[in-house]
Amino acid sequence: MSQRLYLENLHVGQRFVSNPRQVTAEEIKAFAAEFDPQPFHLDEDAAKRSLFKGLAASGWHTAAMSMRMLVDCVPLADGLVGAELQLAWPKPTRPGMTLQLSSEVLDIVHSRSKPNMAIVTVRNETRDQDGELVQVFTVKMPVFKRPGE
Repeated sequence: MSQRLYLENLHVGQRFVSNPRQVTAEEIKAFAAEFDPQPFHLDEDAAKRSLFKGLAASGWHTAAMSMRMLVDCVPLADGLVGAELQLAWPKPTRPGMTLQLSSEVLDIVHSRSKPNMAIVTVRNETRDQDGELVQVFTVKMPVFKRPGE
């Protein structure tokens, strides 16, 4: 979607779907090495002996990939700025998975003090190639009207 979205382009029930994204062991290890250096994210043998029973992406890596998919499929003109967030990882992200994010606008609350803005609540689900949920996050974001509206 190349069109930039403003508040007047959004409505409750509106849905967005990202392009799929493949996950590799190399990127899991690279992200973990820099941001979450734990054995079950870095070492396949150690990961087999862990709670995960195999290499698993950091939840923060899953969140970062999901954020990229969200930015690509919900192109808000003034950017996506989270004001409040609820986040869960019901299943680990693993090498070889293909992830896809779907988003739904749940609520739009217009500001009384700023008539050009509303708080928009969006539920985002990241699923693997089998449709199983690996991450769910609900975010409240300030969204603005088109300038001059």
